[in-house]
Amino acid sequence: MTSTGTTAPPPPGVARLLRPYAGGFAVVVVLQVIGAVAGLAPLLAVVELGRTLLAPGPADDGHVRNVVLAGAAGLLVRLLFTAASSGVGHLLDTRVQLSLRRQLAARLGRMPIGRLARRRNGELAKLVGEDVSAVHPLIAHTPGELVSAFVVPLVSLGYLLTVDWRLTLITLIPVLLAVALVPLMMTPTRLREQKEFDAAMGRISASAVEFVQGIAVVKAFGGSERAHGRFRDAVGDFTRSFYRMVRGLSGVAAGMQVALSPPFVLLAVLAGGAYRITGGGLAPADLLPFLLLGLGLTAPVAALGHGFDDLQAARRAVGRIRDVLAEPALPEPVRPVAPEGHRVELRGVRFGYGGAAAGREVLRGIDLVLEPGTTTAVVGPSGSGKSTLVQLLTRFYDPTHGSVLLGGVDLREVGSQELYRRVSFVFQDVRLLRASVADNIALAVPHADRDAVVRAARRASIHDRILELPRGYDSVIGEDARLSGGEAQRVAIARALLADTPVLVLDEATAFADPQTEQAVREALARTRQKRTTLVIAHRLETIADADTVVMLRDGEIVERGTTAELLARGGAFAEFWKIHTGAADAGAVEGEEAR
Repeated sequence: MTSTGTTAPPPPGVARLLRPYAGGFAVVVVLQVIGAVAGLAPLLAVVELGRTLLAPGPADDGHVRNVVLAGAAGLLVRLLFTAASSGVGHLLDTRVQLSLRRQLAARLGRMPIGRLARRRNGELAKLVGEDVSAVHPLIAHTPGELVSAFVVPLVSLGYLLTVDWRLTLITLIPVLLAVALVPLMMTPTRLREQKEFDAAMGRISASAVEFVQGIAVVKAFGGSERAHGRFRDAVGDFTRSFYRMVRGLSGVAAGMQVALSPPFVLLAVLAGGAYRITGGGLAPADLLPFLLLGLGLTAPVAALGHGFDDLQAARRAVGRIRDVLAEPALPEPVRPVAPEGHRVELRGVRFGYGGAAAGREVLRGIDLVLEPGTTTAVVGPSGSGKSTLVQLLTRFYDPTHGSVLLGGVDLREVGSQELYRRVSFVFQDVRLLRASVADNIALAVPHADRDAVVRAARRASIHDRILELPRGYDSVIGEDARLSGGEAQRVAIARALLADTPVLVLDEATAFADPQTEQAVREALARTRQKRTTLVIAHRLETIADADTVVMLRDGEIVERGTTAELLARGGAFAEFWKIHTGAADAGAVEGEEAR
């Protein structure tokens, strides 16, 4: 047997995720450096004009003209290079977001279905949508802002030191005060308050969603007050945690804002400048660069502070993305083996969610053969392991012990692309793509022409309903195509019929269909049963009446197998199960007749 990888790669760090785009980031930084340095030219031009105009004697018109032109040129260069840096940064952000979404889609596509099931649909949609979008400030803005925050102050400091180093130190006092306050925002108490705030926000969102989704049940059983009470409690927790966080941060944040504010900076520069001028250590004209460039020392730092929340949100989003990318995928074979035929066999299969050590096994010692050209029906009470068995056959999971074989080859040795060219499935809970109805049907056979799509839809008894849609087969699911559960199932069945794979798995595939539709679908499947291996899970006797073999599961074990007639005649577990099931169905039918 070929070997397969069994361990997940280490979670990629931010640097590793962004390493392929290092060249793009370098371009952003270089352009921003040029723009930031050029942006100082207008200020330095004003300084030079002030010195020229305040100097004794008439001003040199040519020198004044050159200074003005230099300042204007610097402003133009700043605008051009800053715009170019921002443009490249946003293009880079688009590429990074596209790459992250592709990586997430690839990882989610290879994750075991159980791990996906543990995450809510809304959580996954938020991850691929909002969380990836939240990385935008980190990619498109932070590199340029960091460059400005360091380059502008450093160049300004270098120039001011050449004028007067003592006044330069005085000018730095506001920045040093603001920096000294930063650790107070990162104390364990502040971090704990921020964590409690995030948790409270999550609880209020969860309680709101819970109430909205269950509003019909809540109102029907008179639980509105209790549901409102839980929501009010969540709001109260959120309010208290918000106040705690604001009280802890407001003083520090206010102090930083005051320290970096233009009036405070100007006050420090004027006070220090007046002291130096009256002491004879500084010429009055030399105070001008400190008044103009002093603000340049604090403005970039203040801008970074304003974007701090966005950066924190981006950091948390990257963490969630890394967590998903670190999830172990079902291993692919190093050297895939092609199955010979489409005989399905389960040998000594045992399975428990999370592994054998995690708790009770769902399947224990399953031995089963599905011969080509036959239909095998699996029945049993809820929790008996029916759906789990199906998920092993479609390799949404790998068995804990034993093996599942297709054409004599363990599914772990069959590449996923080859596997899904041979196995198609329709589940009770159907998810259609936000694409046209035709594209949904042709999902497994994208090159199929419209005639083939229509034939599959006719066989699945959904053609007439599709024609009723505003644009027929071109109607888009979720936009102008609204389908019921049963109609969505029939679209999925049409997709499976069009795929025409040698192995077909139906897990309650007609659960929402009316008897006439189910009969039509069964007839469509029966016409091609001789050339495929079919596994069916169903509760209706009509659905499994034509099965070649019926397998009865109970507590994860096969307790009976045979034809429907044989099992009913035997009077064992299957007969008892069917008696209870059909009795409940008959009672429901009688109640329906009485209601009419």
